[in-house]
Amino acid sequence: MIKKKRNRSRPPGSFEDRLQKFAEDSRIAARKLPPGRERETLMKKARQTETVMEVSEWLMPNK
Repeated sequence: MIKKKRNRSRPPGSFEDRLQKFAEDSRIAARKLPPGRERETLMKKARQTETVMEVSEWLMPNK
């Protein structure tokens, strides 16, 4: 049996950059929607992502 090699490539950009982009994209998408559940869900995801960025910053050693 031949094993597949695991994809070990890393996504482009740092973790923080990817989180920042996700939060910005979520907010932009939410602003395009009318008020409602879908818009609130996107805004919540953006806020949660920003919280993750803050916690990540606390856990990082001094730069």
